[in-house]
Amino acid sequence: MKSWIRFRFALGRIGFGVLENHRVTEYEGDMFGDAVPSANVLSVDDVTLLNPCVPTKVVALWNNFRALSEKLGKAAPSHPLFLIKPSTSVIGPGEPIQRPQAYAGKIAYEGELAIVIGKRCRNVPVDEANDYIFGYTCINDVTAAELLNEDPNFAQWCRSKGFDTFSCIGPAIQRDFDWRNAHVVTRLDNVERQNYPLSDMIFSPAEQVSRISHDMTLLPGDVIAIGTSIGIGSIKDGSTVEVSIEGIGVLSNTLLSGA
Repeated sequence: MKSWIRFRFALGRIGFGVLENHRVTEYEGDMFGDAVPSANVLSVDDVTLLNPCVPTKVVALWNNFRALSEKLGKAAPSHPLFLIKPSTSVIGPGEPIQRPQAYAGKIAYEGELAIVIGKRCRNVPVDEANDYIFGYTCINDVTAAELLNEDPNFAQWCRSKGFDTFSCIGPAIQRDFDWRNAHVVTRLDNVERQNYPLSDMIFSPAEQVSRISHDMTLLPGDVIAIGTSIGIGSIKDGSTVEVSIEGIGVLSNTLLSGA
């Protein structure tokens, strides 16, 4: 199965290309434009995987799964509920999640599917939205949970989720992905904590892209984290979170204590 990746190799040079059967074919041009294969073929063992795209923003949904909505006693939303995470929060597979220096509280993981936008997207009808989806990847939407309601006057979604390293994305982008038959599995130190079907989502990927594109312009490489389901939990310093989706891969990141 072909997967699109970004990687570092050869004295720190960064490239992108297609991973297939442990071999990487480097491409030239623009991943989201006129990308063409080069003559450079590498072993995956000779490269370091990076976050597979470089978004200008991460749009993160809340309350988009029926099971979690029912557990929380929340009504299904009539429009996607979301916040924006900055581009500086993005890291790739294997990179450490850094505890914020001034924060000693609970840090939570959320294993999710992520949509990667392939072309400029504004006011797109739902029946055309799939044409704007480049592919899908995994994301761990990390949260400094105790900051969310620290001030009773204002829920601090962006602050609690926007720290550097709090959007772990990867390992690859899969273009031919059947989300209807897939599950998200999250493991904390090799113990399964989440295992939920993507078919349980309230707004489909096409509906998310369409509706959000009427609220803001989505650009190539932007990411929509489609929300999570039951099983959210906290990460101790030194613990490793693995988010896996069959057909995409395994995203692994370890929480390090603040410097």
